[in-house]
Amino acid sequence: MSFSADRLLLFGATGDLAQRMLLPSLCALHDDGLVAEDLVIVGTARSELDDAGYQAFARTALERFLPDFRKGAIDSFLARLRYQPLDANQTDQFAALAAKVGTPRAGLAIFLSTAPSLFEPTIAGLKASGLAGEASRIGLEKPLGTCLESSRQINDAVARAFPEERTFRIDHYLGKETVQNLLALRFANILFEPLWNAAHIDHVQITVAETVGLEGRVSFYDGAGALRDMVQNHMLQLLALVAMEPPASFDATAVRDEKVKVLRALRLIAPDEVVTGQYGAGAVGGQAVPAYAEELGQPSDTETFVAIKAHLDNWRWKGVPFYLRTGKRLPERTTEIVIQFRHVPHSIFAGKGARTEPNRLVIGIQPEENITLSLMAKVPGLDRDGIRLRSVPLDIRMSDAFAGPKKRIAYERLLLDLIEGDQTLFVRRDEVEAQWDWIDAIRASWADHGLTPRPYTSGSWGPSAAIALAERDGVHWHE
Repeated sequence: MSFSADRLLLFGATGDLAQRMLLPSLCALHDDGLVAEDLVIVGTARSELDDAGYQAFARTALERFLPDFRKGAIDSFLARLRYQPLDANQTDQFAALAAKVGTPRAGLAIFLSTAPSLFEPTIAGLKASGLAGEASRIGLEKPLGTCLESSRQINDAVARAFPEERTFRIDHYLGKETVQNLLALRFANILFEPLWNAAHIDHVQITVAETVGLEGRVSFYDGAGALRDMVQNHMLQLLALVAMEPPASFDATAVRDEKVKVLRALRLIAPDEVVTGQYGAGAVGGQAVPAYAEELGQPSDTETFVAIKAHLDNWRWKGVPFYLRTGKRLPERTTEIVIQFRHVPHSIFAGKGARTEPNRLVIGIQPEENITLSLMAKVPGLDRDGIRLRSVPLDIRMSDAFAGPKKRIAYERLLLDLIEGDQTLFVRRDEVEAQWDWIDAIRASWADHGLTPRPYTSGSWGPSAAIALAERDGVHWHE
């Protein structure tokens, strides 16, 4: 839909996501004049607040989480906010919500961040109250199910009110600047694309490492685990962007068509190609931390770490392993993609005693956004005892390369795209279902083979078996 909404309806408006990300992002867009002056933001949740009460709530959140240089915009931003309490299970309460939203001049954008159990009643209430009309679109925050079947149930419920062209499934990793820069790196530079295939790339590594433990997500995380929490969405989306064919254009349909082809090419994982783990007591950042079971308060078979050797059965990537690794209570917080190129086919310097190393491209996504390409160079000298070569890094730090523009958090871009109706950075239903199909097969294999998580010490890089998963192929994890 091409309209730019002049009403934004936020479900879960008093939750942690709203406080930390949504309200600061919207205030930043307001501060920079990127949203229309007549955009009204209506928040809703179970909390019994009125407009003034919610504005006071939002002020507290913004004073805490908004960068100092933007705090001068708080007062004018708060004037946009309205609030209507709502119990989503009470369909009759949606009439009052519709009255608070009013009649949009251009259209309504809805951001739905609620428990999965509330999706169906919320969609039904939106439809019954007239808030799901043709001039409305909806953004869906994860989790969108716990398996393929439950995901289909949610998507079917959404589709009864919102067709695919008005449904925006959010994966906030796709809003990160460096993730989008991956597309620019590949498709705006002739240097890389001719080499971006099995003939020149040895393997790919994708790591999403966290230092935190449960952090208040006890009920959700123990029912999900690392595979469903991180691999099913964020990591498979990163893999798809790395491996996709060049789209015909940079628009939503073309980009997502190519991503879903990658996801459908994923080979079923063999039992010896996956390692799971659960953190025990240890130390992270010099601070002692308890074991997962101690934090949870009971024993559990939920994995907090997973490493996978994945394969794509297609022409471009046949024979190239993709090593995926994610976990909690690891030594550092980092998200990165490593493209390991192959050795040169013949070294002319070997007879002079020089060793060559294959080139490596490292794309850092967080906490720092940077791109590093390792190149071989000659060590200065007269070479009387032979030539010496050394790998040297070519660093591109986004903060240095683009010092002028303000650094934006992912939700700023995603909320603006939701308001304006651009689906390029949102996930299509067939993508989600292809992801779940692969994940469900892995979990079924665990059940069939009685696989349980291996213990690892907090502050380490996971179970030793995860190191062996790569090293038996002569590969070392990038750390």
